[in-house]
Amino acid sequence: MIIIQIAGGLGNQMQQYALYRKLLSLGKEVKLDISWFSEEVQKKMLAPREFELPLFKDLPFEVCTDEERDRFLKQNLFSAIKGKITKKLGLTASSNPNVFVETKMYHPEIFEFEDKYITGYFLCQKYYEDIMDELRELFVFPPHRDSDLAMRNRIISEKMERFPSVSVHLRRGDYLDPANVNILGNIASDDYYKNAMDYFLKKDPETHFYIFTSDHDYAREHYGDISRYTIVEWNNGKDSIQDLMLMSHCRGNICANSTFSFWGARLNKRPDHEVIRTYKMRNNQPIDPETMHDYWKNWILMDNKGNIV
Repeated sequence: MIIIQIAGGLGNQMQQYALYRKLLSLGKEVKLDISWFSEEVQKKMLAPREFELPLFKDLPFEVCTDEERDRFLKQNLFSAIKGKITKKLGLTASSNPNVFVETKMYHPEIFEFEDKYITGYFLCQKYYEDIMDELRELFVFPPHRDSDLAMRNRIISEKMERFPSVSVHLRRGDYLDPANVNILGNIASDDYYKNAMDYFLKKDPETHFYIFTSDHDYAREHYGDISRYTIVEWNNGKDSIQDLMLMSHCRGNICANSTFSFWGARLNKRPDHEVIRTYKMRNNQPIDPETMHDYWKNWILMDNKGNIV
């Protein structure tokens, strides 16, 4: 059996679920561990999270039992001491030989596992690129809880389909915190957004941009021209999942270095859609163009100076 830990925000949970579906497609016995969202764990978190996969309508998955999880995670004293030593020496990423820990962008060895507990975020598109059609059918959006806003979303999505439309995701908030800015900041820069928008405007000068962000004041200050921009600011709380739905209707998607906007692009079913993403996700991430294009086929990669890589 393989068990995948589900952790993090919605975008990360969707990636872990995507890997789950990929392993199932290979005939593996796979279950999910959702214990990370227990009250005991979350009360220790600076930013508590909820298990959000059930927001999608009738999403199928199987959760492991406590006994199944413990079979992987519990160690005797000798094994625990040995594991701590090998990890400290840099010989292993995990102190538990039953646990696989993600340490780089892509681990093809995962597909050979038969009996392992897996932890990581599995952002790389290459993990599940070949089952994206299946995932698009599985991630069924729920209706908005407010009927008036549900109608507003429907009108906007129809407009996105009929006219040249591009979603723009601005991830600010926690990315501007001093603790995060050195790692996550100045990647989706002003130059990145300007040149990404210019890319679509050169293709169609009538392109309308739909701005998605939690920082509505910033959006109104920089994208206040309603003839060119629409700031989507009415899908909040559990209904923020509706932003993904709207992104998926656009002709183009401009992503922040954020798994949320990546999924807005991934779930796009339009045959004519194009996606621009940041060349890197984190400032401490070792990358090269050849590898990135292999991992993200058919995605346009743009650096923080606005250059297509």
